[in-house]
This record gives sequence, C-alpha cells and structure tokens, in this order.
Amino acid sequence: MNDRLTALSEAGVSVWLDDISRQRLHSGGLKRLIDECSVVGVTSNPTIFAKAVSERDDYAEQIHDLKMREVSLDEAVRAITTFDIRWAADVLRPVYDRTNGVDGRVSIEVDPRLAHECERTIAEARALWWLVDRPNMLIKIPATMDGLPAITDATAEGISVNVTLIFGLDRYDAVMDAYMTGLERAKEGGRDLTTIHSVASFFVSRVDTEVDRRLDEIGTDEAKALRSKAAIANARVAHEHFTTQLATNRWQALERAGANPQRPLWASTSVKDPKLPDTMYVTELVTAGTVNTMPESTIDATAAHAEIRGDTVATRYSEGHDVLDALTKVGIVYDDVIETLEREGVEKFEKSWQELLETVRAELS
Repeated sequence: MNDRLTALSEAGVSVWLDDISRQRLHSGGLKRLIDECSVVGVTSNPTIFAKAVSERDDYAEQIHDLKMREVSLDEAVRAITTFDIRWAADVLRPVYDRTNGVDGRVSIEVDPRLAHECERTIAEARALWWLVDRPNMLIKIPATMDGLPAITDATAEGISVNVTLIFGLDRYDAVMDAYMTGLERAKEGGRDLTTIHSVASFFVSRVDTEVDRRLDEIGTDEAKALRSKAAIANARVAHEHFTTQLATNRWQALERAGANPQRPLWASTSVKDPKLPDTMYVTELVTAGTVNTMPESTIDATAAHAEIRGDTVATRYSEGHDVLDALTKVGIVYDDVIETLEREGVEKFEKSWQELLETVRAELS
C-alpha cells in the first residue's frame, strides 16, 4: 500500500475511483488499485461510459449480441453499463463485506435526461437496482428540485442512493432532509435501516472554475486575492451543515433505529487550473467519515507527493465562512453561481449520455 494513500484512509477519507471501463475490469486494473492504492469504491457517470465505449473494443461482443436480439437503443445502453457495474461490484464485494457495507460501493447514474422528471427517475432507479442486483451498488440521482422526491422515494424503498450534482448549501440541506424523510418512511414500512446507505456528492472544482471566471471579470485586487478559494470554502461549510444535522434529535432518533449517515462525498476533485497544486482538492478536504472520488491521475498524484496533514475541514469552518463572505463583498452572487453550475452540470451529463447513445447506435447499425 502507498504510504500517502494509507495516511489519507487512516484519516477517515474513503478513496474511490471516479472511472470505470471494461478494459480496467478485464485487465485487473481495478483490483490493483484496491490492493495497492487504498481504493474502496467506484463512481461512474455518462461521460465516463461514453469515453469507455468509444475508445475500446471490449464491448464489441456484447454489442453484437444486442444487435442480433434487436433490442432498443436505450435497453442496449442499460445492458452495457449495468454489465460493467455488476462486474465492478463483484470485484469490490470483499471490501463491502470487510467494512460492513460502508465502502466497496459502485455507483451508476439514472438517465440524466430524466433529471427534471421525478416519477420517471424513480422508475429508472428501481429498474437499475433490479438489473444490477448487487447490495453494494448506489443509484446516482441528481439533486435537482425534481430529484429530491425521487431520493426520498428510493430511500424509502430500501434503495441506496448517491445524490449527485450538489453545488450549493441550501440544496445540500434539502438533500439531507430528503434522505432522512426516506429513512423515516422506510422505518414506518418495517425496513431494516442498517441496509440502506447513501452519499451526497458535493462538487468541488467546478465551483472554482465558475467563480474564478467571475472574479477575473471583476478584476480588482480584492477579487484576484480570492481566486481558487471558493470551492474549498464551500465544501467546508457544507461539512459544517452535515455535522449540525448529526446533532439534531431527528437524526439521532434515526441513528438509534440503525440508520447510516449520508456521508459527504467530494466529487470533481481533479484541478481544472494547471497553476493549482494537483492534489489541492484532496489535501484541503481531509476529515473523517467522508469520501473523495478521484480520477486515476489524481490518485497517482496523491500517491506521489500529497502531504496529508490531519483534518483540514472540521477545524476550519470559520475560514470557509470568511471566504464566502468576502466573495459576496466583491460582487459574487452565490445563488447565481450555484444555479449556473447545476444547469450546466445537467446539460453536460445529458450531452455525454447522447454521445453514448450515438456511439452504441453506430455499433448496432
């Protein structure tokens, strides 16, 4: 095991890989990362699948069979993606068993075109849960306003959820509420709460990309001094909201009934600005009981030179508030930033899903 990644894990951060491909599974690459790099989970998204299918021939045999069976395009995509998720879940099953279900998780996203359609989202979540049929899977549901009731419904039915595309603090509060409401309904329905898990994927680097663009437009010295500080500040304050929730009577009642906390997951943790340290969104977001999902390049950078200095989140809430206040003072409108990021996030995933559909369509024709 790599010492730096081991130190990160010992600090309470679960290292997940933000990537999946059939080639990685077939070659044993995922198993190597588990054995050597402290990786204990996998996340996927439409962009990852579009890239995997377009660049490799590992899918040719399955696509040929799907073509012979004349399945619809949407069903072909479901078959391809759930095959990889099922395989990855089996590779990670020993981790799942060793951690009593906390880690060893693999995430798959509902069709992003359904981000604003609640009933179709929950129907898709049920279908994916049935298709993969592995207890260590998480269904990714976006944290749009229409996604919130779907999160509650899925949780109430015993489906473990990875809530994705969270950018703002108010929406994060709503996500935590949706999860707890789902757990309360599950309890009322007699479900075993210990079997239900969830993570809340709070996006990081995209916040800096958008805020830094706006700071550059403002152009003052005060604005320039705040570049690349917004994302970490936002994440730290989000974690404060999480710890506040854990102290409520509502949560503690659920915990006594066996509920698992909805762990914060730091997503989009590869730096987009090459001037920034390539492990910044790892080393500055270290705190127990969280997940950091990274592309392999960020895992490699962390292994090579990251300095793990203990908790850099729970001890620095006030710094987060100070940065957000300073951003407001120079003219950054927080709510507008968050609205822009959510809209663009959904659009990007829809575009990637369309690219995936077109890639598979070409192979089926």
